[in-house]
Formats: sequence, C-alpha cells, structure tokens
Amino acid sequence: MNYSKETNAGQVGLEKHLQTSLNSIERKAKYNKNHKFQNIYRLLNKWTLGQSWQYINKRASKGIDKISAKEFEANLTEEVTILEEELKKGSYHTNLVKRTYISKPNGGQRPLGIPTVRDKLLQTTSSKILEAIYEPKFYNTRYGYRKGKGAKEAVKHLSKELNYGKYGYIVEADIKGYFQNIKHEKLKEMLSHDIEDKPFLRLINKWLKAGIMTEENIVKKPHKGTPQGGVISPILANIYLHYVLDIWFEKVVKNHIEGEGMMISYADDFVCAFRYKL
Repeated sequence: MNYSKETNAGQVGLEKHLQTSLNSIERKAKYNKNHKFQNIYRLLNKWTLGQSWQYINKRASKGIDKISAKEFEANLTEEVTILEEELKKGSYHTNLVKRTYISKPNGGQRPLGIPTVRDKLLQTTSSKILEAIYEPKFYNTRYGYRKGKGAKEAVKHLSKELNYGKYGYIVEADIKGYFQNIKHEKLKEMLSHDIEDKPFLRLINKWLKAGIMTEENIVKKPHKGTPQGGVISPILANIYLHYVLDIWFEKVVKNHIEGEGMMISYADDFVCAFRYKL
C-alpha cells in the first residue's frame, strides 16, 4: 500500500512538510553546532508515519503481538491514526521485544530482538529526525550505519590515508560488547545536549527500557545497551560513539601527540594511525 495515494492535495502538502522540516533541522545543525532542537515531537504524526512505511522491511518476523507487516499494512491508515492519538495523549507504550537466536558461522548463537511493526514504524520516523540533527555533527571519518559511508568506503578512506606515508604506527581495535553495554544515563545526557524536547526524549527512553521476552517467556528489563533489533539503535550507537570516541580523539588525543594522527571508524571498530610512537 502506498500511503500517499490515499491523501488529498492538502495532505500531500503535509507530507512534503516533513522533508522540509528535516532539511531545516539539518541546516540548523550544520550552521549552528550549539543549537538545541525543540518541538520535534510534533513531527511524529500520521502523515510522517505513513510516509515512513516505505522503509519498513515487509518480510521481517512477527513481533510479540504476532502481527505481520502485511497485516499491519492492510490497516495502515487506521494504525497510524491510532499511533498519532496515543502520542498526542501520552498514552503510547512500547511493546515487549521478542528475543530469538540466530546461528553464527563459528557455531555459536547470536541473540536477536524483534520489535512489533508499530514500534518499528515509530522508531523509523524518529531515527530520520535524529539523523537530520546529528549527521552534520558527525566527523567524516565515522563510517557504518550512515548513507554512503559503508565498509567499502571506510577501507578506501583508510587506504588513501596510509598510502601518503605520513604514519609510522597503526593501532587497530574494537569495543568489546559495545552495543550491549551503552550506558542509558550517559546516552540521555548526550541527547539532552542537543535536544530540548522532553516528550521526544521520553519516547527514546521508553525504547531503551523496553522489556525483552525470552524464549522461556521470561521478561527481562534492560539497564544498559541499545534496543535489541530496534530501527533506532544504529543512530543512537553512532551518537554515543561521536561523543565518547570521536570528539575525544579529535579534541584530546590530537592535542597530546607529536606529529600527525588520524582515526577512521566503522561502527565499534576503529583504526588509529600516528606519525610517531606514543
């Protein structure tokens, strides 16, 4: 279903207003690094949610409510209207995240979280807003979960830097258990540095604290880490790394070394190169 086909001319204008708003947010973030964003919660309405449907994986597994993407789409207009009303009234609650396991190449298993379709949809729209705020802030050396900045681009950038012959020492590292150990309070503090919209921040906190239903039907409450399987998790992870790793390297490390230094990151993996031994 194409939600835009159901709208009249005025409603299509509202949909276009979303992209205009996102562009405006991105411009403010680009030209005023200290700007605190307000009134972004209002962008979460039935029109923006309807437009975000195109980004949803229609083949994804069902969440705890056992509603498939196909079933949700059949009543999309009604579903996004209900979501809008819940957001306005402050009655929206996250559903439990269904936990399952997938096999790893080495024979082990990796936990996978499956949110409900409605939670995925709302997270998708919210992640678009966060991307508009933070993309202009991120360093161009940060790769992973960013448009046009995947693993191939990271390797190409790294190869180009190393081919100059400016660096004599290289350190390769990754942050063990990064996504599972992000501190909630620290992340909220970072978001509050750039966003002054309590309803929007409360919404993100709900996803951080969403209960996880195990295969044994036991509900676990997370105290750290990004939402399992959450659409919003990648941008939250990048925001955290921007503050704790990227800014630290640019503002602290570079000021305490002799000669040149650089760092290129792909998600929680990164390579540092230095002219001289530390």
